[in-house]
This record gives sequence, structure tokens and C-alpha cells, in this order.
Amino acid sequence: MMSYEILLASRSPRRTFLMQELGLPFKVVETGHGDEQYPSHLKGGEIARFLADHKSDAYSNTLSEKQILLTADTIVWHQEKELGKPADKQEAIAMIQTLSGSTHQVYTGVCLRSYSARRSFFAVTDVTFSKLEPEEIESYVARYRPLDKAGAYGIQEWIGYIAVERIVGSYFNVMGLPVQRVYNELKSFIGYQTKQV
Repeated sequence: MMSYEILLASRSPRRTFLMQELGLPFKVVETGHGDEQYPSHLKGGEIARFLADHKSDAYSNTLSEKQILLTADTIVWHQEKELGKPADKQEAIAMIQTLSGSTHQVYTGVCLRSYSARRSFFAVTDVTFSKLEPEEIESYVARYRPLDKAGAYGIQEWIGYIAVERIVGSYFNVMGLPVQRVYNELKSFIGYQTKQV
């Protein structure tokens, strides 16, 4: 795996951190495309995988034989509805209020693409929040300003310590990248590439 260079097409500092922790050679690149629209019939993980594929398609540079493009997108799914990135403070507060005292799903779609092949998948984690007081929600939003996060929260922040009662699945998936799954998919994908050369 160390002979390949992974191109991480993401502006997320959390994904960069998680890739650094994996210890694989990678660099951050820009796709130059911010459109996150998707067909209305898609649900849950289908949305996350579609958006990861869409980001991959937006990367127009030619890949070399020893490069793999990695794109990802994370969504929060609650009561049959996607909770994306909040537009402002009030929407962030409203989102967390809906998550308070209930269980939601976090889906991350991932696309791996080389010069000759592509593989995409998604991972899901169930997250259960305890009941939060209005002042707790308002304090979190004011202090952390989670406008860049799906569902208006980051599990690695203060709210994760006080509100998350239970998770089923990958904790790192909630941060933005299911690293254990990504690592094993990369091993398999690179093995496939090697056989094709």
C-alpha cells in the first residue's frame, strides 16, 4: 500500500486528521465542485454514496497508475430526513433539538478511483442522544459554531461528551471517515489494481 499515493479530495480537517492517523502516504487535493444535490428518491446511505461518487466525478485531473483518489461525504439521517449542514445558528439549534432524546444514523459514503477502476461504498453508525436542555444546545452552538458539520454537531466536541449515550458502529464514521473500512477497502482495491497491471 505504501507504494501508492492517495489523493484525499476533501476540505474536512477531521478527514485529514484521520488519514494522518492511518499512516498512509496521501495529499489533500481540491475537486473544485461544491454541488451537493442528489436525486430525491435516494435515502440514507444511497445519498452519501451518490455524493461521494459525484465528488469523484468532479475531479478532472488525470490519475497516474500509482494514485488513488478518495472522496467522501457524510450525512445525518433522522426520521427519514437528511440533516445537512445548517445555514445559520438558528437552524443549527433546531437540528440538535430534533436529535435530542432520540437515535439517528450517520452515513459516510466513500469512493475510491484509480486511472482504470472505481469502487464506492457506505458505512452507517447509529447514534443515540440523551435529552438536552435548551441552554446546553445554545451554549454548544455559540461556542463551537458547527455550521460546517452535517446535523450541526461534531461527536469529538463537547456535545459528544455530554449527549451521546450510545453508538452502534464506527465512532470514526461519525467524525467523517470510517477508517477501518477505508483501510481494508484500500488494501483490497490496491490488490485488484496490482493484478490488473
